[in-house]
Amino acid sequence: MPIQSINPFNNEIIKNIEELSPELVTVEISIADETFQSWRKTTFAHRADLLHRVANLMRDKKDQLSKLITLEMGKLIAQSYAEISLSADIIDYYAKNGEAFLADEKINTKFGEAYIKNTPIGVLLGVEPWNFPFYQVARFAAPNIMAGNVVLVKHASNVPLCASAIHDLFVEAGGPRGLYTNLYVSGSRVEEIVADPRIKGVALTGSEKAGASIAAAAGKYLKKSVLELGGSDAFIVLEDADIDQAVEWAVVGRMNNTGQCCVAAKRIIVVEPVADEFLAKFKTRLTGLKVGDPMDSETQLGPLSSEGAVINLIEQVQRSVRAGASVLLGGKLIDRKGAFIEATILGDIKPGMAAYHEELFGPVAAFYRVKNEQEAIDLANDSPYGLGGSIFTSNIERGKHIAEQIDTGMVFINHPTWTQPDLPFGGTKGSGYGRELSSLGIQEFVNKKLIRISELTDPF
Repeated sequence: MPIQSINPFNNEIIKNIEELSPELVTVEISIADETFQSWRKTTFAHRADLLHRVANLMRDKKDQLSKLITLEMGKLIAQSYAEISLSADIIDYYAKNGEAFLADEKINTKFGEAYIKNTPIGVLLGVEPWNFPFYQVARFAAPNIMAGNVVLVKHASNVPLCASAIHDLFVEAGGPRGLYTNLYVSGSRVEEIVADPRIKGVALTGSEKAGASIAAAAGKYLKKSVLELGGSDAFIVLEDADIDQAVEWAVVGRMNNTGQCCVAAKRIIVVEPVADEFLAKFKTRLTGLKVGDPMDSETQLGPLSSEGAVINLIEQVQRSVRAGASVLLGGKLIDRKGAFIEATILGDIKPGMAAYHEELFGPVAAFYRVKNEQEAIDLANDSPYGLGGSIFTSNIERGKHIAEQIDTGMVFINHPTWTQPDLPFGGTKGSGYGRELSSLGIQEFVNKKLIRISELTDPF
């Protein structure tokens, strides 16, 4: 079955691409392993030079690459431009800082000398999602290539042209064959790749189901893994918050990438004294979003990534409503061609409902009223996910105190959960384990080798 690129704005097929045969995948792994044997010996300066060239090419081709993102997965064109800029910044960040992040670490020991040497481990597999087709790859590939590893990337099947474009950037920048390899394979074939003894680690960003499968395969074959899975971030608004500011950030936090973001503000939790004011203003802002062609810079609400994504989201909404949830806004498909759904707010959500426990991956906000700060904390933590979250308050010390009680990998105060090169990204509970970005991201797939120097007279 071919891998298909389909435009979600009009559901038209852009291109069909044949999967790689098992034999060709084996060839690509062999080439990557051979390349690693030489790449691991290159200097940090050599690696940085290549990565800077990739980043510069990405910026030079920003128009072309941004339109490709929008064409394949429906992201608003302004947000596609922002994604390309962020991706290039991440690549430059590791090119600039990678050597310092991996510098030898001296250990103070009672006898002799000792230090930790960070060394590359080999060929890595990245299984990447469609919602940020360049950013997700940049945060996996850049640090690991800078560390001296080489990477194979199995990208999401609905963004094959983006996958090919990233591979072409590394080729044009002068990277050796096997340094960055794009694999056109289905998700069902990932375990057979992980099983290859030349693969030394695997990173995945995706669903809980995919993460469980990858973790099982990695464990079976004794491979290191890093997982960034789903999220259902709480967006807590306290009575002392600037409500207008909080509403504006709620719109951004929930509707960025048409709500198809792991760290989107999916659960809006507002204390009772300001709940009515917040909800009224939030509904007004969502009602006014302009629906249309994601290539049009005036559009504010574009399509979801696919017809399947829309069907799944509507089904979650309908199951929640049948269980007693209220539709406060929207809740229906938009009567037009393409993968469109109305901006939606659900209320009266209780435990046991789909909207309470499941991730809503699209422009659907779950709205909760709570009596006080403690109820907000308890509700925020009552989730199988633990990726990010945010707190809005005019009292920063109060915000910090609450943030320390939220069981997630990231908490932002007076801003929705966000990302930038120097901030570690990752979660806990059902949202996965390990970290990407910052100095932590380059530490995941290296061998922290102890080197101990002793005098012959040192005791045991």
